[in-house]
Amino acid sequence: QLQLVESGGGLVQPGGSLRLSCAASGFTLDYYAIGWFRQAPGKEREGVSCISVSGTTTYYADAVKGRFTISRNNAKNTVYLEMNSLTPEDTAVYYCAASTNQAMCVIIRQDYNYWGKGTQVPVSS
Repeated sequence: QLQLVESGGGLVQPGGSLRLSCAASGFTLDYYAIGWFRQAPGKEREGVSCISVSGTTTYYADAVKGRFTISRNNAKNTVYLEMNSLTPEDTAVYYCAASTNQAMCVIIRQDYNYWGKGTQVPVSS
C-alpha cells in the first residue's frame, strides 16, 4: 500500500521554527517529485514548495520564500520542509504529495498523484 506520512507538526510561537518530515512507505520516493501544500481554516489548499526528482530544482511560493527550505534524503525515503520565522499566517494543516512528473516540480495540486493525511501547524503565542 502506497502511503505518505507527514510528521513534525505542532504548536509553535511566532518567530519559531519547525521541521516537517514526509516519509513514504510501500514505494520509493526516488522517482517522484515531492510537493508541500497547506490549508488554513476556511481557505483553499495552496502550494508551498516542491523539489524535483533529482533534488536539484526547488520552488517556493512567494509567501514562504527565504523562510522555508525543502530537501530530500532518498536513502531515508524522506522529504523535509524546514520552516523558520513562522508567523500566525503560516497556521495550517501541511500536506506532502508525490508526483510522477520526472521533468520538473510544480506546486499545482492536479500534478500530484499521492497525498498524505497532513500534520497541523498552529502558530500562536
